Amino acid sequence: MSESKNLVVVNNKPQLPMVVEDASLYSYLEQIKRFPVLSEEEEKKLINDFQTNGDLASAQKLITSHLRLAAKIALTYRRYGLPMADVISEANLGLMQAVKKFDMNKKVRLATYAIWWIKATINDYILRSWSLVKIGTVAAQKKLFYNLSRIKARLGLYENKELEPKVVKQIAYELMVDEKDVTEMNRRIGGDTSLNVNIGDDDDNVEKIDLVVDKRENIEAKFASKEEHAYRAKILSNCLLKLDDREQFIIKNRMLTDEPCTLDDIGEKLNISRERVRQIEKRAFEKLSFEVKKSMAA
Repeated sequence: MSESKNLVVVNNKPQLPMVVEDASLYSYLEQIKRFPVLSEEEEKKLINDFQTNGDLASAQKLITSHLRLAAKIALTYRRYGLPMADVISEANLGLMQAVKKFDMNKKVRLATYAIWWIKATINDYILRSWSLVKIGTVAAQKKLFYNLSRIKARLGLYENKELEPKVVKQIAYELMVDEKDVTEMNRRIGGDTSLNVNIGDDDDNVEKIDLVVDKRENIEAKFASKEEHAYRAKILSNCLLKLDDREQFIIKNRMLTDEPCTLDDIGEKLNISRERVRQIEKRAFEKLSFEVKKSMAA
């Protein structure tokens, strides 16, 4: 059994309940209900004791009081086809990282901060796991992983079934990925077609319909958007270098600025005619588009 499943934290003694396999999920969920929820003042004191004095017992109380949050988030990933024991263990590891790195100056509760760490850790685990079965972790796969459910929700496609060809084409166009990748990713994250299926065995658990992706941009979407923006900016910057100095000047001042210059302005600066600027701009844009597409396909 991996160390992540044991979750040993304090003095080499097993302080947290273990999730051995999916069959024990109900028992685990019952065990973590026994840990008390902390008040804001209790939470602040424990965080201060841990960060100032290195008190591991305080860190342990912070972790155990948030195990229900980690489990609740982990359960929303049931449709990804991975053992829930592993997903919950990864969620708990993310929670531990949140406790370790939390900064009280952020003026938020630990739970708010922990949500990001828990989801990020689970997402990384899923991407690593899928790479073992040749589902790549390249940019296109990451885009699909983070955005497919959100786009399907926007289109009103809540059931996990085969997508119609026109829908596949639309999603592929929007995310600039291959249609076959859309189909494959949709199959990978597919699960029960019914949304009225309980994700747990007791009355405290919710139905899958309660976990339908919110159409608003969530934490993963914001992170993916930021990552995608940086990725495209890097490609664009590299591809611009393939143009000569005059072409770069025209593209930057005509297309990559909040206040584009007119053809006349650029013509005057370069001592060429307005028509000549238009011709160079057209040719440079075609070259740039070709280089960008080639780079993104690589």
